[in-house]
Amino acid sequence: MGKQKLTAIIAGVIVGIVSIILGLCGNPANMAFCIACFIRDTAGAIGLHGAAAVQYIRPEVIGIVIGALVLAMVKKEYAPRGGSSPFARFVLGACVMIGALIFLGCPMRMVLRVAGGDFNGLVGFVGFAGGILTGIAFLNKGFTLKRSYDQPAVEGMGLPVVTILLLVLLIVAPAFIAFSETGPGSMRAPMLLSLAGGLLVGGIAQRSRLCFIGGVRDMIMFRDFKMLLPFGAIFVTVLVGNLITGGFNPGFTGQPVAHSEWLWNILGLYLVGFGSVLLGGCPLRQLVMAGSGNSDSSVTVLGYLVGAALSHNFFLASSAAGTTPNGRIAFVVCVLLVFAIAVLSTRKSQGEAA
Repeated sequence: MGKQKLTAIIAGVIVGIVSIILGLCGNPANMAFCIACFIRDTAGAIGLHGAAAVQYIRPEVIGIVIGALVLAMVKKEYAPRGGSSPFARFVLGACVMIGALIFLGCPMRMVLRVAGGDFNGLVGFVGFAGGILTGIAFLNKGFTLKRSYDQPAVEGMGLPVVTILLLVLLIVAPAFIAFSETGPGSMRAPMLLSLAGGLLVGGIAQRSRLCFIGGVRDMIMFRDFKMLLPFGAIFVTVLVGNLITGGFNPGFTGQPVAHSEWLWNILGLYLVGFGSVLLGGCPLRQLVMAGSGNSDSSVTVLGYLVGAALSHNFFLASSAAGTTPNGRIAFVVCVLLVFAIAVLSTRKSQGEAA
């Protein structure tokens, strides 16, 4: 086995262990390291939505961004760049988040759910793969959000500074933010442990280029399975951990913070896969890239925050009871928006090439 493959597997095992520990220490079951869920909770904590059950500034998100920043600087890979279709990226980010909250999780949580025995995650993977295939079709036709440019350091430090301010707010002035007393937002591991876990995962993800979207894309386009190895390792590690600790509960019903409406599990992750391919990475990868100086990814993360706020302010997000009428309408709107961005960007690219 080559060094790169071994490094990828080790990275996945470490992320899996972090997920197990955080789950055992208080984070929600099958949601111990869900990027979409954590961004949603953070949005609620700072007043962007009023859903009392999902409000908490998640230190894991802060840790991912700062961990990526530190390692990028240590490895001299910190490179402030941006300016690549910021509005399109913002809209795509919001749509991806809305899709994730229809499914109730990002690609990382999809893996964690299956490792916990939630077979709805396998159903969702069908849509996820379909969305990636749709995105690849547009990439092959020439889709692009245009090139990015070197920028001043202040642009690249935008999101890291914001996350540091959120950490200060969490520690020094908790009275100014919201904390869930019930529901998933009330389930949290100790703050320092969560922050440490985020720092570790952020550093590992920056070094290993961890990205589920990139892994599936490379497998389909280039028959390269290397980037999927970390997620296989995450799955096996968490599965073993759940079997040892009694956290494995196989089935479609009775799963924590999940619904079994198979069509909408498929469609929600279809939207996530499609939009994320156009963006160039999954939510975890966007946080890591933002920490490494990419202001385009910072704009995408802001889109995630707004998408989370819209999902809960306008009752788009699903719950254990299932999807909502508003959420189904929002899916149609978001898919049309993503297709519009894909088509217009592809046509523009082809016109310029001609």
